[in-house]
Amino acid sequence: MNEDIQFILDTAKEAMDSAIKHLEKQFVNIRAGKASPAMLGSVMVNYYGAQTPITQVANINTPDGRTITVQPWEKKMIQEIEKGIQIANLGFNPMNNGDMIIISVPPLTEERRRDLAKQAKAEAEDAKIGVRAARKEANNDIKKTENVSEDLQKNAEMDVQKITDAYVRKIDELFDAKEKEIMTV
Repeated sequence: MNEDIQFILDTAKEAMDSAIKHLEKQFVNIRAGKASPAMLGSVMVNYYGAQTPITQVANINTPDGRTITVQPWEKKMIQEIEKGIQIANLGFNPMNNGDMIIISVPPLTEERRRDLAKQAKAEAEDAKIGVRAARKEANNDIKKTENVSEDLQKNAEMDVQKITDAYVRKIDELFDAKEKEIMTV
């Protein structure tokens, strides 16, 4: 196979891989009822005047499926962490016991589960758009390659389509798994 075409295929795969990685990151932020330290991933805390991710000022644990504990490394940070969690507007009500912050993760209602499933579906569609954009760019690049026969170009376009189909299937599998996770009570 022509080196230029191989480079185009590799570049398309990289772009599609990044769409999948982004989707997986977004899915982690969609909570499925079980408590997870990742739920606080977006929380920023005022640490001596600088906005700092909560993970850099405290240990975050999940002793059970419904509770998140935040143990600050400095006791005086408890109020700042509590404020940061409230400002993040995650729907949590942090409780401060003087040593650590305890967050009870409320169970999801059926309506909230459906909303989260819709959000997951939208993220999956965004990932598919990214994959299709990579396909389009690869096909355009293939058409622009010089010193390559039409047959080789057609074969390369078919290869790009096979890669695209595989990535779209992977996105569908990830979404199906996340939807099942969300809808399971």
